[in-house]
Amino acid sequence: MADEAAPLAIRAVRITEPGGPAVLELQPLELPPPGPGEVVLRVRAAGVNRADLLQRRGLYPAPADALQDVPGLEVAGEVERLGPGVRGVAEGERVMALLPGGGYAERAVVPAALLLPIPERLSFAEAAAFPEVFYTAHDAFLQAELKAGERVLVHAAGGGVGTAALQLARLAACSLIIGTASRPKLEAIARAGLPLDVGIDYNRGGFADLVLERTGGKGADVILDGVGASYWHDNLRSLATCGRLVVIGLLGGSRVELELGVLMTRRARVIGTVLRSRSLAEKASLTERVRTDLLPPLERGEIGPVLDRCYPLAEAAAAHRYMEENLNVGKIVLEAD
Repeated sequence: MADEAAPLAIRAVRITEPGGPAVLELQPLELPPPGPGEVVLRVRAAGVNRADLLQRRGLYPAPADALQDVPGLEVAGEVERLGPGVRGVAEGERVMALLPGGGYAERAVVPAALLLPIPERLSFAEAAAFPEVFYTAHDAFLQAELKAGERVLVHAAGGGVGTAALQLARLAACSLIIGTASRPKLEAIARAGLPLDVGIDYNRGGFADLVLERTGGKGADVILDGVGASYWHDNLRSLATCGRLVVIGLLGGSRVELELGVLMTRRARVIGTVLRSRSLAEKASLTERVRTDLLPPLERGEIGPVLDRCYPLAEAAAAHRYMEENLNVGKIVLEAD
């Protein structure tokens, strides 16, 4: 009989040193056994996210309780082993999960409270593309108190979070969905049949004038922004009275000159949010909210992850290079053997 207290001998994509994609190598790893309330997943697929690229470069360390040299914030696979005290989950069950790290591996230890069942209609690759982006977009819209009939502006609409946010805006019965992206990505969004009423090519320059034009001068009620500083002034110009700007990323920088008068006059709110650093209790609570709000429409096919392409786990470096080229529409996924 196997020693259940012994580490698991697996292979994982490890960050050998901070740097470019070449520092990612598939290497042996001893994975700790599951503790109370945890399970071991046989990972079939893992989503690739921009946070992984930052971690690889040494700019976004993993939380203290996560593997420090193995990126990966979301996985899909099968429950292989139950830790002490786990109830309501069966070995062999197909599940997906949000992780603090460690997803680029053959196995992952995951708190059972973060597991969601995979609908039959989804492959493992599709399921691995769901948690990080749909949790992020749904949580952002919850914090913004998005309501039916409101106008939404989604930046980086062709990325993983962007394609999820477009679908959730339609699910929320928004009256107008506006998105910014490059022209090729806007064309790909249209081909994919994603909900987008107004597409703005960010290569044309500022977007505020077009947002105001298409909203009759009223602006957007909610803006979902993963860019940050470089969009700050146009975001403020684009906000409606009582509008809410939710900042979920800082690709365009983190420092801005705050125009308090604009916020006061428009009674606007700026909300900053991030998932990775939250406590297990907070992530478990959000998982239950996603289970209630998003699993039913996911099972019905009303929403779903958009897959751009898949790579074998051993080709994680190539997946990172592709993401850095910013050509993907939707998600990039690694598939394990």
